[in-house]
Amino acid sequence: MREERVGFALTGSFCTLQTALEAMETLAEVYPNLVPIVSPAVAETDTRFGRAEDFRQKIVELCGRGILSEIREVEPIGPKQLLDVLVIAPCTGNTLAKLAAGVADTAVTMAAKSHLRNGRPVVVAVSTNDGLAGASRNIGELLCRKHYYFVPFRQDDPMEKPTSLVADLGKLTQTVTAALEGRQVQPLLLGPAG
Repeated sequence: MREERVGFALTGSFCTLQTALEAMETLAEVYPNLVPIVSPAVAETDTRFGRAEDFRQKIVELCGRGILSEIREVEPIGPKQLLDVLVIAPCTGNTLAKLAAGVADTAVTMAAKSHLRNGRPVVVAVSTNDGLAGASRNIGELLCRKHYYFVPFRQDDPMEKPTSLVADLGKLTQTVTAALEGRQVQPLLLGPAG
């Protein structure tokens, strides 16, 4: 087991949250020091994929600590160097746009901004229906920036949702390890699942 402190931020790609929790559990086997962070959507929104309260409870169980969900709670991440790496999984198109534009208006985006001030890695696990449309420029923008690393991703349903992209969260631990070493896992673009 490794001792690095890993921030694990979840945003509102509700159809991906269960898979993200499974990835969190797998990551905790190697990196047990997880600090959970959630966007307002994850903290407050009940959907057909589950109740917000149930997701919050599972996150607390997996991490063994309370969730950070307010800007004031995550702002010290940078000044106090509280994390070695920050994971954003799932990372929605909305969050991608905010990161690309430097907007820090949620706990997740403020955590990223605060963490990046120390030149430390941010791992992005994209999950957005417009990854090959409106969100593509934001993905491209982050790919060009230092300290951003992407979990390898693919089109999740090319025939029915031709612009949708989703990260392969089975590669999350590998990507975190590589990011801590300053490397991007390759290949970044994956073929069809299955």
